[in-house]
Amino acid sequence: MLETSLRPRVLDDFIGQNKIKDNLKITMAAARKRDEALDHILLYGPPGLGKTTLAYIIAAEMGVSIKITSGPAIERTGDLAAILTNLRAQDILFIDEIHRLSRVVEEVLYPAMEDFALDIMIGKGPGAKSLRLKLPPFTLIGATTRYAMLSSPLRDRFGVVNRLDFYDQDSIQNILQRSANILKIKTEDAGIREIACRARGTPRVANRLLKRVRDYAEIKASGVITLAVASEALSKLEVDMLGLDEIDHKILHTIIDKFSGGPVGLETIAASISEESDTVMEVYEPYLLQLGFLDRTPRGRVATQRAYDHLGIPFKKAKQAQPGLWKLKDEES
Repeated sequence: MLETSLRPRVLDDFIGQNKIKDNLKITMAAARKRDEALDHILLYGPPGLGKTTLAYIIAAEMGVSIKITSGPAIERTGDLAAILTNLRAQDILFIDEIHRLSRVVEEVLYPAMEDFALDIMIGKGPGAKSLRLKLPPFTLIGATTRYAMLSSPLRDRFGVVNRLDFYDQDSIQNILQRSANILKIKTEDAGIREIACRARGTPRVANRLLKRVRDYAEIKASGVITLAVASEALSKLEVDMLGLDEIDHKILHTIIDKFSGGPVGLETIAASISEESDTVMEVYEPYLLQLGFLDRTPRGRVATQRAYDHLGIPFKKAKQAQPGLWKLKDEES
Protein backbone atom coordinates (compact mmCIF):
# COMPACT_ATOMS: atom_id res chain seq x y z
CA MET A 1 0.00 0.00 0.00
CA LEU A 2 1.05 3.59 -0.67
CA GLU A 3 0.50 4.61 2.95
CA THR A 4 2.81 1.83 4.11
CA SER A 5 5.51 2.75 1.60
CA LEU A 6 5.73 6.24 3.09
CA ARG A 7 6.47 4.86 6.55
CA PRO A 8 10.14 5.12 7.56
CA ARG A 9 11.75 1.72 8.20
CA VAL A 10 14.53 2.72 10.61
CA LEU A 11 14.66 5.12 13.54
CA ASP A 12 17.13 7.48 11.85
CA ASP A 13 14.61 8.07 9.04
CA PHE A 14 11.83 8.89 11.53
CA ILE A 15 11.58 12.69 11.55
CA GLY A 16 10.69 14.56 14.74
CA GLN A 17 9.92 13.30 18.27
CA ASN A 18 13.64 13.53 19.08
CA LYS A 19 13.35 12.90 22.85
CA ILE A 20 11.36 9.73 22.27
CA LYS A 21 13.84 8.52 19.63
CA ASP A 22 16.83 9.13 21.91
CA ASN A 23 15.21 7.23 24.77
CA LEU A 24 14.19 4.34 22.51
CA LYS A 25 17.72 4.05 21.09
CA ILE A 26 19.14 3.63 24.59
CA THR A 27 16.42 1.16 25.62
CA MET A 28 16.89 -0.97 22.47
CA ALA A 29 20.68 -0.92 22.70
CA ALA A 30 20.54 -2.09 26.32
CA ALA A 31 18.07 -4.89 25.49
CA ARG A 32 20.25 -6.09 22.59
CA LYS A 33 23.35 -6.03 24.81
CA ARG A 34 21.61 -8.22 27.41
CA ASP A 35 19.89 -10.31 24.71
CA GLU A 36 16.53 -9.70 26.37
CA ALA A 37 13.08 -8.70 25.23
CA LEU A 38 12.33 -4.99 25.47
CA ASP A 39 10.27 -3.66 28.34
CA HIS A 40 6.61 -3.19 27.48
CA ILE A 41 6.09 0.16 25.72
CA LEU A 42 3.07 2.47 25.76
CA LEU A 43 2.72 5.16 23.07
CA TYR A 44 -0.05 7.70 23.41
CA GLY A 45 -1.13 10.95 21.79
CA PRO A 46 -3.47 12.28 19.11
CA PRO A 47 -4.05 10.15 15.98
CA GLY A 48 -1.71 10.34 12.99
CA LEU A 49 1.52 11.15 14.85
CA GLY A 50 3.37 7.88 14.18
CA LYS A 51 2.55 5.42 16.97
CA THR A 52 2.06 2.48 14.58
CA THR A 53 5.10 3.51 12.54
CA LEU A 54 7.26 3.52 15.67
CA ALA A 55 6.08 0.01 16.54
CA TYR A 56 7.16 -1.26 13.11
CA ILE A 57 10.51 0.52 13.44
CA ILE A 58 11.18 -0.94 16.91
CA ALA A 59 10.52 -4.45 15.57
CA ALA A 60 12.84 -3.86 12.58
CA GLU A 61 15.61 -2.38 14.74
CA MET A 62 15.38 -5.31 17.19
CA GLY A 63 15.27 -7.85 14.33
CA VAL A 64 12.12 -9.58 15.62
CA SER A 65 8.64 -10.32 14.29
CA ILE A 66 5.68 -8.11 15.07
CA LYS A 67 2.05 -9.17 15.40
CA ILE A 68 -0.54 -6.43 14.84
CA THR A 69 -4.01 -6.27 16.37
CA SER A 70 -6.34 -3.76 18.04
CA GLY A 71 -8.31 -3.53 21.26
CA PRO A 72 -11.78 -3.95 19.67
CA ALA A 73 -10.59 -7.00 17.68
CA ILE A 74 -9.80 -8.98 20.85
CA GLU A 75 -13.33 -9.77 22.00
CA ARG A 76 -12.71 -12.88 24.11
CA THR A 77 -9.92 -14.21 26.28
CA GLY A 78 -9.50 -17.07 23.80
CA ASP A 79 -8.60 -14.55 21.09
CA LEU A 80 -5.82 -13.13 23.26
CA ALA A 81 -4.62 -16.61 24.25
CA ALA A 82 -4.34 -17.64 20.57
CA ILE A 83 -2.22 -14.57 19.81
CA LEU A 84 0.06 -14.91 22.84
CA THR A 85 0.75 -18.64 22.41
CA ASN A 86 1.92 -18.03 18.82
CA LEU A 87 4.58 -15.50 19.85
CA ARG A 88 8.25 -16.46 19.84
CA ALA A 89 10.94 -15.24 22.23
CA GLN A 90 11.45 -11.43 22.06
CA ASP A 91 8.63 -10.99 19.51
CA ILE A 92 6.54 -7.82 19.64
CA LEU A 93 2.76 -7.72 20.04
CA PHE A 94 1.31 -4.37 18.97
CA ILE A 95 -2.20 -3.54 20.21
CA ASP A 96 -3.65 -0.37 18.72
CA GLU A 97 -6.40 1.48 20.65
CA ILE A 98 -5.47 -0.59 23.68
CA HIS A 99 -7.83 1.42 25.88
CA ARG A 100 -10.73 -0.39 24.17
CA LEU A 101 -9.77 -3.82 25.54
CA SER A 102 -12.54 -5.37 27.62
CA ARG A 103 -11.87 -5.70 31.35
CA VAL A 104 -12.01 -9.51 31.16
CA VAL A 105 -9.34 -9.61 28.44
CA GLU A 106 -7.29 -7.06 30.35
CA GLU A 107 -7.24 -9.29 33.44
CA VAL A 108 -5.75 -12.13 31.36
CA LEU A 109 -3.13 -9.74 30.00
CA TYR A 110 -1.74 -8.81 33.44
CA PRO A 111 0.09 -12.09 34.23
CA ALA A 112 1.16 -12.35 30.59
CA MET A 113 2.89 -8.96 30.82
CA GLU A 114 4.30 -9.42 34.31
CA ASP A 115 5.17 -13.12 34.59
CA PHE A 116 5.01 -14.25 30.93
CA ALA A 117 2.31 -16.71 31.91
CA LEU A 118 -1.21 -17.38 30.69
CA ASP A 119 -3.88 -18.56 33.13
CA ILE A 120 -6.63 -20.62 31.49
CA MET A 121 -9.71 -22.09 33.15
CA ILE A 122 -10.61 -25.63 32.01
CA GLY A 123 -14.14 -26.84 32.56
CA LYS A 124 -16.99 -25.21 34.48
CA GLY A 125 -18.51 -25.37 37.92
CA PRO A 126 -16.95 -27.25 40.87
CA GLY A 127 -14.75 -29.33 38.57
CA ALA A 128 -13.13 -26.32 36.89
CA LYS A 129 -9.32 -26.21 37.00
CA SER A 130 -6.86 -23.42 36.43
CA LEU A 131 -3.99 -24.16 34.05
CA ARG A 132 -0.96 -21.88 33.78
CA LEU A 133 0.92 -21.86 30.46
CA LYS A 134 4.41 -20.45 30.23
CA LEU A 135 4.94 -17.84 27.49
CA PRO A 136 8.24 -16.83 25.88
CA PRO A 137 9.47 -13.36 26.93
CA PHE A 138 7.79 -10.87 24.58
CA THR A 139 7.24 -7.12 24.31
CA LEU A 140 3.80 -5.55 24.29
CA ILE A 141 3.58 -2.19 22.53
CA GLY A 142 0.29 -0.46 23.25
CA ALA A 143 -0.97 2.60 21.39
CA THR A 144 -3.83 4.79 22.47
CA THR A 145 -5.37 8.18 21.82
CA ARG A 146 -7.13 8.09 25.22
CA TYR A 147 -4.44 7.66 27.87
CA ALA A 148 -6.82 8.53 30.72
CA MET A 149 -9.13 5.65 29.76
CA LEU A 150 -6.45 3.05 30.50
CA SER A 151 -6.92 1.41 33.88
CA SER A 152 -4.22 2.14 36.44
CA PRO A 153 -3.10 -1.53 36.74
CA LEU A 154 -2.54 -1.71 32.98
CA ARG A 155 -0.68 1.61 32.80
CA ASP A 156 1.62 0.57 35.65
CA ARG A 157 2.75 -2.57 33.80
CA PHE A 158 4.39 -0.61 30.98
CA GLY A 159 8.08 0.00 31.59
CA VAL A 160 8.37 2.71 28.90
CA VAL A 161 5.66 5.36 28.48
CA ASN A 162 6.01 7.98 25.76
CA ARG A 163 3.67 10.76 24.66
CA LEU A 164 3.83 11.84 21.02
CA ASP A 165 3.29 15.57 20.50
CA PHE A 166 2.23 17.51 17.43
CA TYR A 167 5.15 18.21 15.06
CA ASP A 168 6.66 21.63 14.43
CA GLN A 169 6.55 23.09 10.94
CA ASP A 170 10.19 22.29 10.09
CA SER A 171 9.63 18.60 10.89
CA ILE A 172 6.45 18.51 8.79
CA GLN A 173 8.31 20.14 5.87
CA ASN A 174 11.04 17.49 6.11
CA ILE A 175 8.42 14.73 6.20
CA LEU A 176 6.67 16.21 3.16
CA GLN A 177 9.94 16.50 1.23
CA ARG A 178 10.77 12.87 2.03
CA SER A 179 7.31 11.73 0.92
CA ALA A 180 7.55 13.82 -2.25
CA ASN A 181 10.86 12.15 -3.11
CA ILE A 182 9.39 8.67 -2.56
CA LEU A 183 6.31 9.48 -4.66
CA LYS A 184 8.46 11.25 -7.29
CA ILE A 185 6.50 14.50 -7.01
CA LYS A 186 8.07 17.68 -8.37
CA THR A 187 7.91 20.40 -5.74
CA GLU A 188 9.17 23.85 -4.87
CA ASP A 189 10.15 24.80 -1.33
CA ALA A 190 7.40 27.41 -1.12
CA GLY A 191 4.78 24.84 -2.14
CA ILE A 192 5.97 22.34 0.48
CA ARG A 193 6.00 25.10 3.09
CA GLU A 194 2.41 26.05 2.26
CA ILE A 195 1.21 22.46 2.74
CA ALA A 196 3.18 22.17 5.99
CA CYS A 197 1.48 25.30 7.37
CA ARG A 198 -1.92 23.65 6.91
CA ALA A 199 -1.05 20.11 8.03
CA ARG A 200 -2.16 20.54 11.68
CA GLY A 201 1.27 19.36 12.90
CA THR A 202 0.30 15.81 11.91
CA PRO A 203 2.28 13.65 9.41
CA ARG A 204 -0.80 11.65 8.35
CA VAL A 205 -2.64 14.85 7.45
CA ALA A 206 0.46 16.25 5.72
CA ASN A 207 0.84 13.18 3.49
CA ARG A 208 -2.89 13.17 2.66
CA LEU A 209 -2.79 16.83 1.64
CA LEU A 210 0.40 16.26 -0.38
CA LYS A 211 -1.31 13.56 -2.44
CA ARG A 212 -4.39 15.70 -3.07
CA VAL A 213 -2.28 18.71 -4.09
CA ARG A 214 -0.28 16.40 -6.39
CA ASP A 215 -3.54 15.40 -8.12
CA TYR A 216 -4.47 19.04 -8.59
CA ALA A 217 -1.00 19.92 -9.88
CA GLU A 218 -1.09 17.12 -12.45
CA ILE A 219 -4.56 17.97 -13.79
CA LYS A 220 -4.83 21.75 -13.41
CA ALA A 221 -1.19 22.86 -13.57
CA SER A 222 2.20 21.80 -14.92
CA GLY A 223 2.64 18.95 -12.43
CA VAL A 224 4.90 20.96 -10.11
CA ILE A 225 3.68 21.89 -6.62
CA THR A 226 4.38 25.61 -6.41
CA LEU A 227 3.11 28.11 -3.84
CA ALA A 228 0.26 29.19 -6.11
CA VAL A 229 -0.74 25.61 -6.96
CA ALA A 230 -0.65 24.50 -3.31
CA SER A 231 -2.69 27.52 -2.16
CA GLU A 232 -5.35 27.04 -4.83
CA ALA A 233 -5.61 23.27 -4.29
CA LEU A 234 -5.90 23.61 -0.51
CA SER A 235 -8.53 26.33 -0.88
CA LYS A 236 -10.61 23.97 -3.00
CA LEU A 237 -10.21 21.34 -0.27
CA GLU A 238 -11.53 23.95 2.22
CA VAL A 239 -8.37 23.80 4.33
CA ASP A 240 -7.58 27.28 5.66
CA MET A 241 -4.26 28.90 6.54
CA LEU A 242 -4.10 27.20 9.95
CA GLY A 243 -5.14 23.78 8.66
CA LEU A 244 -8.75 24.01 9.85
CA ASP A 245 -11.13 22.12 7.59
CA GLU A 246 -14.90 22.14 7.12
CA ILE A 247 -15.60 20.16 10.32
CA ASP A 248 -13.37 22.42 12.43
CA HIS A 249 -15.27 25.45 11.14
CA LYS A 250 -18.58 23.71 11.83
CA ILE A 251 -17.54 23.06 15.44
CA LEU A 252 -16.49 26.66 16.02
CA HIS A 253 -19.55 28.14 14.28
CA THR A 254 -21.83 25.80 16.24
CA ILE A 255 -20.41 27.00 19.56
CA ILE A 256 -20.36 30.67 18.55
CA ASP A 257 -23.53 31.03 16.44
CA LYS A 258 -25.90 28.51 18.04
CA PHE A 259 -24.75 28.67 21.65
CA SER A 260 -23.41 32.23 21.99
CA GLY A 261 -19.82 31.07 22.40
CA GLY A 262 -20.55 28.44 25.04
CA PRO A 263 -20.26 26.76 27.39
CA VAL A 264 -21.82 23.83 25.53
CA GLY A 265 -21.46 20.07 26.09
CA LEU A 266 -19.51 17.74 23.82
CA GLU A 267 -22.56 15.59 23.04
CA THR A 268 -24.53 18.67 22.00
CA ILE A 269 -21.75 19.82 19.67
CA ALA A 270 -21.47 16.35 18.11
CA ALA A 271 -25.23 16.10 17.57
CA SER A 272 -25.33 19.59 16.01
CA ILE A 273 -22.73 18.73 13.36
CA SER A 274 -23.83 15.07 12.89
CA GLU A 275 -20.53 13.60 14.09
CA GLU A 276 -19.66 11.06 16.78
CA SER A 277 -18.62 12.64 20.07
CA ASP A 278 -15.50 10.44 20.18
CA THR A 279 -14.48 11.74 16.73
CA VAL A 280 -14.90 15.34 17.84
CA MET A 281 -12.92 14.77 21.04
CA GLU A 282 -10.09 12.66 19.58
CA VAL A 283 -9.63 14.05 16.06
CA TYR A 284 -10.71 17.70 16.01
CA GLU A 285 -10.62 19.03 19.55
CA PRO A 286 -6.89 18.49 20.36
CA TYR A 287 -5.76 20.77 17.53
CA LEU A 288 -8.36 23.44 18.34
CA LEU A 289 -7.20 23.35 21.96
CA GLN A 290 -3.57 23.60 20.87
CA LEU A 291 -4.39 26.68 18.78
CA GLY A 292 -6.16 28.21 21.77
CA PHE A 293 -9.50 28.36 19.96
CA LEU A 294 -11.36 26.31 22.59
CA ASP A 295 -11.44 26.15 26.37
CA ARG A 296 -12.67 23.15 28.34
CA THR A 297 -14.66 24.16 31.40
CA PRO A 298 -16.66 22.10 33.91
CA ARG A 299 -19.84 23.25 32.14
CA GLY A 300 -18.67 22.52 28.59
CA ARG A 301 -16.63 23.90 25.68
CA VAL A 302 -16.15 27.65 25.22
CA ALA A 303 -14.89 29.45 22.11
CA THR A 304 -12.04 31.88 22.87
CA GLN A 305 -11.40 35.32 21.44
CA ARG A 306 -8.79 33.80 19.13
CA ALA A 307 -11.50 31.69 17.48
CA TYR A 308 -13.69 34.78 16.95
CA ASP A 309 -10.75 36.70 15.47
CA HIS A 310 -9.83 33.84 13.13
CA LEU A 311 -13.41 33.56 11.85
CA GLY A 312 -13.79 37.35 11.61
CA ILE A 313 -16.68 37.45 14.10
CA PRO A 314 -17.02 40.24 16.72
CA PHE A 315 -16.05 38.82 20.09
CA LYS A 316 -18.78 38.22 22.66
CA LYS A 317 -17.78 37.05 26.11
CA ALA A 318 -19.05 33.57 27.02
CA LYS A 319 -21.99 33.31 29.37
CA GLN A 320 -21.07 33.30 33.02
CA ALA A 321 -22.42 30.69 35.41
CA GLN A 322 -25.43 31.82 37.42
CA PRO A 323 -24.67 32.34 41.12
CA GLY A 324 -25.81 29.54 43.36
CA LEU A 325 -28.36 29.96 46.14
CA TRP A 326 -25.63 30.01 48.75
CA LYS A 327 -24.03 33.02 47.05
CA LEU A 328 -27.33 34.89 46.83
CA LYS A 329 -27.91 34.28 50.54
CA ASP A 330 -24.45 35.61 51.36
CA GLU A 331 -25.14 38.78 49.36
CA GLU A 332 -28.48 39.32 51.11
CA SER A 333 -27.00 38.92 54.57
